[in-house]
Amino acid sequence: MTATIPEVTTNLVPNLQQQLARVASRWTSQQGIQSSAIDGVELIRCDQPSSCGSSVYEPSLCFVIQGTKNILLGDREITYDPLTYLASSVHLPVLGRILDASPERPYLAVKLTVDPQEVADLVLELGDKAPSSDRHHAACPAVECGLCITYMDELMQGALYRLLSLLDSPGDIPILAPLARREILYRALVGEMGSRMHKFAAIDSQSHRISTVISALKDHFAEPLRIAELAEAANMSESTLYHSFKQVTRMSPLQFQKKLRLHEARRLMLAEGLEAATASYRVGYESPSHFSREYSRLFGAPPRADVTFLRGERRAPEPV
Repeated sequence: MTATIPEVTTNLVPNLQQQLARVASRWTSQQGIQSSAIDGVELIRCDQPSSCGSSVYEPSLCFVIQGTKNILLGDREITYDPLTYLASSVHLPVLGRILDASPERPYLAVKLTVDPQEVADLVLELGDKAPSSDRHHAACPAVECGLCITYMDELMQGALYRLLSLLDSPGDIPILAPLARREILYRALVGEMGSRMHKFAAIDSQSHRISTVISALKDHFAEPLRIAELAEAANMSESTLYHSFKQVTRMSPLQFQKKLRLHEARRLMLAEGLEAATASYRVGYESPSHFSREYSRLFGAPPRADVTFLRGERRAPEPV
């Protein structure tokens, strides 16, 4: 299943894209994900196409300025083109690879981490003042995939440029960055993907209930999976939870839990130096051999070989 980007009638501004690319290039001296002086803002650069890599998206807005990336969430395939942005409403394990990048014209992207409560507060403040979103409410199903993508219009490009430009004047960041950040969230909420973001923020919506289930799985992934308890906590039947969960994440709760476990085991081996068996027990596996088989299927190599390669490699980490 391939995602399609809604058609928009706005006029994109090539010069503004060039300005965005210049400021992003200026603050990405090396490949990979780089933190910035602005809280919650990371910049990503990649100078060549990459192989398929596995990562976990957190609630965020991801803006592609230059280059192309393809991601796979379960059976859903999404391609980032230049001047598109993607909203991740919940934590989601994905596969991704850079398709278009070179040293002369690198892949450049910006990730803005989003606090779901921040979105909910802004939705409440907006009330009925979200005309673009309101147009889509009737057409959208009750539960949406946790990822959606659209083009940056001129207003969103301008808001993103104002945020990134603050990196050149760090003294202005404490005062102006929260304003620029708020404008970006506002533009997203009243834009083409606004109705989807509204559903995940609305407490009485099924999408929001699934987001609470995902949060519970993320916090307790090492524990045995108890669908009945999750369904009761979300005030849903088990069959409704399973169906709705698969709509949002494009995978079953068990598949979702498995990927969270494997990502955390990989982090434990890399960051804390744990042996594979110890890491497997830590994340909830009872059999190291079972863990090794599932690890190899996800990451393409057994735990020890994969970690040895990652520690010795010189390439950049898989970008957002």
